[in-house]
Amino acid sequence: MAKGQHLSNYQRGIVNRYYDNRATIALNKLGEIVSELYLAESEKKKDQLWERAGKALDNLVKEELLEGKRVEAVAGKRDVEGLAELVKAASGRAK
Repeated sequence: MAKGQHLSNYQRGIVNRYYDNRATIALNKLGEIVSELYLAESEKKKDQLWERAGKALDNLVKEELLEGKRVEAVAGKRDVEGLAELVKAASGRAK
């Protein structure tokens, strides 16, 4: 923390719960992105969604819920169905 920043016990609890639930948050975001990708019509929108998906996938790799090789394969092909399968696999590991 930066010098002079002090959190109350309540605030510290909020921050700790956020970090305890980062994987769940990333999974929820990724699930929403998968839904939006199925519905996206323009290539520009799809590009933006795949960029967001890449960030969420990186977070799940850091949390060790997904393997980097599988993520690279799906993201490289831009396979929406494969992305949905990754979300399902990571959800099983997160519980």
